[in-house]
Formats: sequence, structure tokens, C-alpha cells
Amino acid sequence: MTQRVALATVLDRLAIDEVITGYAAAVDDGAWPEYRALFAEDGRADYRDAGGVEGTAEEMARWLAQTMRLFPVRQHLIVNRRIRLEDLGGYPGDRAEVRADYLNPMRLDRAPAAGASATEGADSGEPGSERSGGLSPDFVTGGRYTFELRRTGPDWLIHRLTVHEKWRRAPGA
Repeated sequence: MTQRVALATVLDRLAIDEVITGYAAAVDDGAWPEYRALFAEDGRADYRDAGGVEGTAEEMARWLAQTMRLFPVRQHLIVNRRIRLEDLGGYPGDRAEVRADYLNPMRLDRAPAAGASATEGADSGEPGSERSGGLSPDFVTGGRYTFELRRTGPDWLIHRLTVHEKWRRAPGA
């Protein structure tokens, strides 16, 4: 492998890692236009193994926007990322697969009690506030993502995303 090919491979790995991190941030922040932008035009996501649905990136963005309203506070941790680049005889190709484990703690919505002001119970961002880090999550799930990516022009985009949920802990469990 020449230095030029080695550098290109490192740059591809960094670009792919940025897509995976962007995915987690988009879902956690409810940034659905950014979520859609991470997918190729024919990109699809499959959340069925975690009790969800499967469809195009556009369909999944709408579904997630609705579903995630139940969990206004969420934080994906995507770790142990194994990136496998297509190898074309010593040169990187335009396809990659990433297998990465995830841990996703989420807090259920805390609507103000009847008669309480709309700001009571809101997330101040301070430890101990109603939706902040001072309280334990209500729902935690863990598993593995499989991302299939393709280079489209200068960018790496998600062609297919599959969630493989391994476990979950729900309220009262």
C-alpha cells in the first residue's frame, strides 16, 4: 500500500466515522433534515428488531420524529466501531460496512402536572432538573448497528442501516 493509498484510507475512515457520529447526534437532537442528509438517495433504515419499522430515510425520519416525542432526552453512545472498507486489490473502493455497538439511555417526557405552569418541570440543563443528567433514564437499550455506506461523489452516505437490539430495560423492570 502506497503512502497515498494509506492516506486516502485514513481519510475515508475519518469521513465514515463522521457519518456515524452525525447519525447519533441527529437522532439525539431531533435534527431530522440532518438525519435524512446522511442517507443516499436510495438509503433505507430497519428498526424492526428494536420494535420499530423499516423504510426509506424520509419515512424513517417522519417515524422517528413522532416516536421520539415520547423521549425528549436521549443520548446515543456508539462504540466499538469496526469499519471495513471495500478492498479493490490494495486500493479502497466505494463501499464500506460499519458494525458498532450502541447504548441508548432515554428519559420519558415529563409533561407538567395539571395546574402547573408550562415551565415547571422543564429541562434547565442543570443536574437534578426534570430532564437532565441528575436523574436516571427511564428507558435504556443496547445492541449493535450495521451501517452499509457508499461513497457518492466526495461524500460517504448511508445506503442501509439495520438495528440489532440485544437488550432493553424499561420502566418498572
